[in-house]
Amino acid sequence: MHIAIDARIISSSTGRYVERLLHYLEKIDSTNSYTVLVRKKDEFYWKPTNKNFTVRVAEFDNYSLAEQIGFKTFLDNLSADLVHFCMPQQPVLYKGKTVTTIADLTLLKTYNSDKNWFVYHFKQFVGRFVFKRVARKSKIVIAISEYTKQDIVALSKIPGSKVRVTLLAAETPNTHELEEYVLPFKQFIMYVGQQPDYKNIRRLGEAHQKLLKEHPDLGLVLVGKKADDTRANEAYFTKKGYRNIVFTDFIPDNQRDWLMQHTSAYVFPSLMEGFGLPGLEAMAVGTPVVSSNATCLPEIYGDAAEYFDPKDTNDIANAIEQVINDQELRARLITAGHKQVKKYSWLRTAEQTHQAYIDALK
Repeated sequence: MHIAIDARIISSSTGRYVERLLHYLEKIDSTNSYTVLVRKKDEFYWKPTNKNFTVRVAEFDNYSLAEQIGFKTFLDNLSADLVHFCMPQQPVLYKGKTVTTIADLTLLKTYNSDKNWFVYHFKQFVGRFVFKRVARKSKIVIAISEYTKQDIVALSKIPGSKVRVTLLAAETPNTHELEEYVLPFKQFIMYVGQQPDYKNIRRLGEAHQKLLKEHPDLGLVLVGKKADDTRANEAYFTKKGYRNIVFTDFIPDNQRDWLMQHTSAYVFPSLMEGFGLPGLEAMAVGTPVVSSNATCLPEIYGDAAEYFDPKDTNDIANAIEQVINDQELRARLITAGHKQVKKYSWLRTAEQTHQAYIDALK
């Protein structure tokens, strides 16, 4: 069979899922032929090692008219037996067999203040239609947590049996290739990722400033490319006179992983997530995790994180302080974190996804 995988997000912040899926699919399937579709800038981002995998450029913007018309024509001409869309955005009139991964419904449930209000809400209006249509026409929908599965079922009214929960995973980085990231302070807490409003970074910043009363040299390191939302947060903190906060902008993985291994705690303040992979990655390297208790996060982290109410800055600060000060708690979280990470496997992710392909093709 010929299977196409829409990997146009492979180099984005959520592209880790796509890259790991492809890596392990190559290990388990040498029979079917695969065409991996990427943007022009990512033509050589991922290089197949098996001859039954090839890469083709599909230069179509997400949520665009070109995606709806041009990409549909592209796929019609490709004549794949199955297309796996690794995100909901896709040509809604495409009639071939499909499997779709829906990581979360964040687009439909949140608003980012750095965006144009009218444009953003128009996209939400269109997005709600697209998500429902996609969920209903896909042979199988893949969710990355039970929480997201329930969200999808509630929105689209499709039967729960049509949604497969395929969890993500975390891997320990190669510690021999780490590079120090120089900071103006020795002790710090950190966050990795984008910073739209639902990530709750401003409350994290406020909680950090409260901690400076007892820990005057404690730093907060925010890792991630400086997009509009990040620059808005940086300007907000500057206006407020907040100190000991570093926005790294984009840094290579070996520096990010160095920070992850040397931080006093990884803090995940998000108001909404579909999985929460960075917390698992922190656990994989022995870093204690302090997390929001919202949406899927307790499901994914279990008893391996110290939880807080993400809308209460005092609760955020208190949870972080406990993990910083209580050595017994730190040791328990680190041990529990190593156990929690072992519950997840990228190979199993690929195997379950491959089975979804087989079932959809029947």
